[in-house]
Amino acid sequence: MPLFRPALRVLGGGALAGVLALTACAPGDNSTSSTPTASSPSAVSTDISALGDVELVVWDQEVRGSQNDALEALNAAFEDTYPNVTIKRTSQSTDDLKQQVTLALGGSDVPDVVQVNNARGDMGQFVSAGQLTDLTGYAEAYGWEDRFTDSVLSKVRYSSDATTFGDGNLYGLPQTGEIVGIFYSQSKLDDLGLEAPTSWDEYLTALDTAKEAGQQPMALGNLDKWPALHVFGPLQSNFVAADEIVALGMGNAGATWLDDGNTAAMEQFETWGSEGYFGSSPNGTDYDAAWTAFTKGTGVFLPGGSWLATDMEAVMGDDLHFITLAGLDGQVATTGGTGIPFSIPAKAENPDVAAAYLDFITSDEAMTMIADNGGMPVNDTAELAPADGVQNDIFTAFATVSETGTLLPYLDYATPTFSDTAGQGLQEVLGGQRSAQQVLEAFEDDYSAFVGS
Repeated sequence: MPLFRPALRVLGGGALAGVLALTACAPGDNSTSSTPTASSPSAVSTDISALGDVELVVWDQEVRGSQNDALEALNAAFEDTYPNVTIKRTSQSTDDLKQQVTLALGGSDVPDVVQVNNARGDMGQFVSAGQLTDLTGYAEAYGWEDRFTDSVLSKVRYSSDATTFGDGNLYGLPQTGEIVGIFYSQSKLDDLGLEAPTSWDEYLTALDTAKEAGQQPMALGNLDKWPALHVFGPLQSNFVAADEIVALGMGNAGATWLDDGNTAAMEQFETWGSEGYFGSSPNGTDYDAAWTAFTKGTGVFLPGGSWLATDMEAVMGDDLHFITLAGLDGQVATTGGTGIPFSIPAKAENPDVAAAYLDFITSDEAMTMIADNGGMPVNDTAELAPADGVQNDIFTAFATVSETGTLLPYLDYATPTFSDTAGQGLQEVLGGQRSAQQVLEAFEDDYSAFVGS
């Protein structure tokens, strides 16, 4: 399942002011020797100006025009702050970067900073092989644990052997956030005489009301299999405790797919498929075609990610809204995560400068610049939310979930093979080729084989 992020608009005057402000935010001069493991503050240096001339090699996948412009501006501000540092940047597509990183980290010619997908099949394998720097010491030196919420940092934490995901050492920092919830058309709800749902019971009732009125309750394009995970993930929270979903989604021991809660969630999803709640052919509909059709009136609700908002709002305007719902525990719990984190390879030539760069591009000022240019910053999200509209809904929802609720992992994080297992299983239960129980047994087999190993 690809990780999507909201696109950033072209930099404007407010963004440039933010960049200028960043140049006044260089770290202090508490200097000591450096080490690639950075396990404590005494093992790192934050006096970057004292390190002499440095070429900092950065590999990223911020290739979209506006995202590229934003990182270019931050890079320029970093070089202004540290005139002794020159950034050598290589930017390429997510897939190309993934292939290059996998090859490079096993050798000696590595970048100083690289974006690494935080899933087990990527970051987890690199951690297990000892190919990424534990950033714990830098986190203490720069105060990152005060800057980021625990829910966000859990997405970049692994035990040193990568057995446990979500707890342990720190291996990356993200800039942006993303959240999966439920988009809806206000005019459709008005026509049906409904208020926006505030609970899962109200949402299920609204779906039934829409269906009885001859409306398609939900839009879904599941041709590529992964979109169904963005429907099932939030639904699961209505039946399963958040901590169990986290264990399952992060591939940690101690949970099961075969309990009553997961069975009820999968049976509900199965019912939606068999009774046409997603229309006549969700598995034959392309993802982009589905959300495009939603903007033109097909479907009352659309379960989906925050990255869809900009394009849909351009068509629907104030008619488009976004909600998340409280889970079984009474607190909001929904699928979500971060943009692809920035990490430091274990063999990086300049780890201290790399850590200063991570600190710089995730600072409070950087978050303001990201928000000013259309992105959803991973920190200070509620404070930086637009005044109104669907983006206000989304920013506020992310802040609530990440600060006081549970940001549930994408289920395909669970094991190196779970993306295929889950995508295939959900598509088949949706199409009636396999039963809910059969799919859950396949999920359990994949999960158990991994945690057992």
